[in-house]
Amino acid sequence: MSRALLIVDVQNDFTEGGALAVTGGDAVASAVSAFLADHASDYAVIIASRDWHHAEGDNGGHFAEEPDFVDTWPVHCVAGTEGAEYDPLLATDAVTHHVQKGQGVPAYSMFEGVADDGSTVGAVLTDAGVVTADVVGIATDHCVRATALDAIAHGVRVRVFTDLVAGVGAESSEAALAELAHAGAELVESADA
Repeated sequence: MSRALLIVDVQNDFTEGGALAVTGGDAVASAVSAFLADHASDYAVIIASRDWHHAEGDNGGHFAEEPDFVDTWPVHCVAGTEGAEYDPLLATDAVTHHVQKGQGVPAYSMFEGVADDGSTVGAVLTDAGVVTADVVGIATDHCVRATALDAIAHGVRVRVFTDLVAGVGAESSEAALAELAHAGAELVESADA
């Protein structure tokens, strides 16, 4: 029985100075790196996801000139741009699988993406015998929430490290964490894991 670490969308466009900057994004990148320095060997797999949207089109209605910031968003994380790259404060040398999601369609959960080798997150977790997944990253109230819910649906025990996430809004992040707890996720700080 093994564990996985799921690192959600710690990208330049979601950290300070990015197209959809989340306050505290750089701090999450640094803190996840520090956590990995001490705990990478605790995990059978470490999966990091990135939004990776097409440059052309609206990506299935995901991009809009007048976004509502619920279902539609400004242009962000376009494949091959600096905004789509990992935040430079995030150490990725221990990552075993890099997942890209959102090619031509809206995608929030890393389970909607594919790894460099074409495998899905679900297949990677199953193949590794993962029974527990720890979830960290950006944004608590969107992609972290969706990823954690999909991990629960996949049948693994989920822990969300509340000190290693950052959200768009305080109220929406609190609501997302409450929803995750209700769905069965354990909300803990990384030091208590």
